[in-house]
Amino acid sequence: MNNHEPTLPDVQHWINGAEFREAGSETFESRNPLNDQCLARIAKGTPATIDQAVEVAHEAFLSFRHTPVQEKEKWLLKAADCLNQNSDRLVQLLIDEIGSPLSKARKELAVATGILRASAGAARRVHGKTYPSETPGRFSYSMRQPLGVVAGMTPFNVPLIKAIKASAMPLATGNAVVLLPSEETAILSAEIGQIYQKAGLPDGAFNVVHGSGYEIGDSLTTHPLVKAVCFTGSHRVGKHVQKLCGEQGKRVLLELGGKNPVVILKDADLKKAIPGCVLGAFLFQGQICMSSSRIYVETEIAESFTEGFAAAAGRIQCGDLQDPKTMVGPIINERQRTRIKNHIEDALSKGARLLTGNEWNGNVLSPTVLADVTPDMQIHYEETFGPVTTIYTVPDSEAALQGANDSAFGLSGAVYTNQLDQAMEFANRMRAGMVHINGSTIQDEPHVPFGGVGQSGFGREGADVAIDELTEWKWVTIQP
Repeated sequence: MNNHEPTLPDVQHWINGAEFREAGSETFESRNPLNDQCLARIAKGTPATIDQAVEVAHEAFLSFRHTPVQEKEKWLLKAADCLNQNSDRLVQLLIDEIGSPLSKARKELAVATGILRASAGAARRVHGKTYPSETPGRFSYSMRQPLGVVAGMTPFNVPLIKAIKASAMPLATGNAVVLLPSEETAILSAEIGQIYQKAGLPDGAFNVVHGSGYEIGDSLTTHPLVKAVCFTGSHRVGKHVQKLCGEQGKRVLLELGGKNPVVILKDADLKKAIPGCVLGAFLFQGQICMSSSRIYVETEIAESFTEGFAAAAGRIQCGDLQDPKTMVGPIINERQRTRIKNHIEDALSKGARLLTGNEWNGNVLSPTVLADVTPDMQIHYEETFGPVTTIYTVPDSEAALQGANDSAFGLSGAVYTNQLDQAMEFANRMRAGMVHINGSTIQDEPHVPFGGVGQSGFGREGADVAIDELTEWKWVTIQP
């Protein structure tokens, strides 16, 4: 009897409206993070693949830029419909490929659909202005024009949302796109190319190249026909991308990491604050840039909050990704599992107190809460990107604000209070690109200015602000 390995699907690049693979090219594997089983073999891109995709995108752009607004609007709305029509397949890919719990996968699909629809509406808002002229009789006006080829580089944690964000608004504003997704999400990313094709998007306007960002990312960023780069990932890589774009005068949009604070003031409603912190800290096992990784609680309610929060964290359902009640699933890969373990072990060895969690079941870590964390611990300043959060007791609101701002990151923050003056004080003074009052740090809507300050990013995503990011002004005069 012969034993044969099961046949694995092959996933190709998506270039010029079709699957593309260079002869003799290497492959890499996509693995299920729950059990590390191989899901597919993925074509591994090279600098030559990048060049092919960018050249195709540029050729498509030369005609696509002149597309009537109603056509772009129709394609994006149809793409949103296609997402919903393929919802079961896409949700299952989010579960299998990145270990997303079912509820998070469904939410991601809904958000991505909203982004496409908001972008379709934004296509009609790409308008210019008229100006009074100093020259009698002269007609003076401005227009917006697309940039050209936009590169999207996306992470593993919300691959559907980020791939759509990196493509929908560039397409709505008349640009063409080359996407380099995380190696962990190649199967899902390949599906997006087919969805755009089903929606009627012209061949070459959207392209996907698979491969290692470390190996071929610079080839995409520095390609002379790439005019803008939208990158989501780590601060370290983001700085590198920003440097390359700065040297070549390219537009760059960076959405990087976070060390997001939540402040619980003494008048807070704990029936809102505790569930908000549970969601913020542990949704998708803390692998979200907006996750609540630092919680500052005023002394008067610290004991009540800490007991309630630790108890709630201990009740979180883990592991079964097909159960809608599951919040915590597997950590994406061994490298990230090691980072989380090192952060926890370092903190405990230096005197941190474990309130709950720190139990591994295969690749799934139970929700973990630490107290008595000090600045000499890695977890105090570094992003852990796992189901781990820290609680700090502070004497008053000013100390809470100082603690919240004691970070090089500045993505999302939250404050729980029933006093309007304190709420507005934190909204104004908290050093973050987004502040939520009596709500979780994890919030996103397709039309808002999404992004951070400091090491958390540069520029903003969103259907309104992206028009400025993805077009350039041209001034025109008509003489009498």
